[in-house]
Amino acid sequence: MKFSLTEEPINIEPARSALLRLDAGGYCSFEGWVRNHHLSKSVTSLNYEAYASLAVKQGEAVIDQALEQFDILGANAIHRIGHLGPGDLAVWVGVCSVHRDTAFEACRHIIDEIKATVPIWKHEFYGDGSNVWVDPTSCHCAATRSQEEAKVSS
Repeated sequence: MKFSLTEEPINIEPARSALLRLDAGGYCSFEGWVRNHHLSKSVTSLNYEAYASLAVKQGEAVIDQALEQFDILGANAIHRIGHLGPGDLAVWVGVCSVHRDTAFEACRHIIDEIKATVPIWKHEFYGDGSNVWVDPTSCHCAATRSQEEAKVSS
């Protein structure tokens, strides 16, 4: 398993255990949780929808690309689909490497690329009864990171 979708609550232990290696000195994980607010509105629930076969194919491509780009030993990611409430775990990414710096960098890269390229759509429902489809790339995390890196290198 490199990338998977699940309609059930994410059980990170099997995915984390699959990354345990005696030659790994660093492990990094990211957990994305459902917030109870978005743009000053109270979020009561959301639905993640995906075209599963395409999403899994693209998610695995993200992991494969990270394995080639970074000096890491392994990586896994799991994304929820279906109905979730505030506090639910929506996405998990785990990376192991010889050294921690590489694990941190690759983990950040993988979650940014999943959000930017894997076709998973979020439909949010608000306390005022309204609802909206949210652009999964709308947090602009990857763009902000690139701008920060450009400032550091200049």
